[in-house]
Amino acid sequence: MKLDNLPRFHLAEFPTPIHYLETLTKKYQGPAVYMKRDDLTSLGMGGNKTRKLEFLIGEALEQKKDTLVTAGGIQSNHCRLTAAAARKAGLDCHLVLNGTPPEIPNGNLLLDTLFGAKIHFCDRAERDERLFQVGGELEEKGKKPYVIPVGGSNSIGSVGYVDAMLELVNQMDDLSITADSIVFATSSGGTQAGLALGAKIGGFKGDVLGISIDQVQAGPGPFPPVLTEIANGAAARLGSDIRLTESDFSLNYDYLGAGYAMPGELEFNAIQDLALHEGILLGPVYTARAMGGMLDLIKKGNFTKDQTVLFWHTGGTPELFAWADKFGQD
Repeated sequence: MKLDNLPRFHLAEFPTPIHYLETLTKKYQGPAVYMKRDDLTSLGMGGNKTRKLEFLIGEALEQKKDTLVTAGGIQSNHCRLTAAAARKAGLDCHLVLNGTPPEIPNGNLLLDTLFGAKIHFCDRAERDERLFQVGGELEEKGKKPYVIPVGGSNSIGSVGYVDAMLELVNQMDDLSITADSIVFATSSGGTQAGLALGAKIGGFKGDVLGISIDQVQAGPGPFPPVLTEIANGAAARLGSDIRLTESDFSLNYDYLGAGYAMPGELEFNAIQDLALHEGILLGPVYTARAMGGMLDLIKKGNFTKDQTVLFWHTGGTPELFAWADKFGQD
């Protein structure tokens, strides 16, 4: 496998730790719950996008690019980490964010500005087109932009989570842990595609369950084919003969709530649960929805008391400050 030969730019220290959530396990009376702490990556307040960006920026630098361009929501974790990674790599950064600029930036948007990113606001319907427009405008000005898709979710970025899954398999062997299920938030698909492919390569036999946080993915629409395309593109990049089909992806669409970036009772309860019982913070958009879904599945008996579940914390803590009005009250 060509993993060690691919262009890569060092952004964080790996492996990230695995923690046993003893208090939470006792509260919900089993299964044993562990957490993979990708919120503890060192760059820009942490998160899973760092793993993808190591390979994306590696390619950008190999191609002699001087500017990163990407897009997301106004509280995008991916955009925040792209801006931070650009600083570390000595690159400029332009972010296309759907939303209205607030009077006072907070959460991830505040960090985007601290990292010196140039921000282009737009409507959601215009975002994808605007992303490539900004890239074209920069080229006209003599810059060398490297355009990164939303979430860093393509075959290049997904390699970061193939590597992450192999990391996890080795850690679990060292700790004598056998996980029956891995649970995580899934949205643009790069993380899930990489984990599923990494599971095949690394021989992980448990379920790799993505809890969807984005209403666009609900139902038998375009999402499973997107996952398959990303995963198989990553396999080809790695020189692996493994190919995945849509049936290789485990997805749960039951916790979409009011839609993307519209947290409600499920998410806020999960945030307070983890904060009060484990001293761990979740982000309202991604990890709180996935954790809330997992805890609900535990209460419904989808996991038995003798099983082990690992929750992959993909970051998003800075999102909390954009919803400060939802906390601190009885």
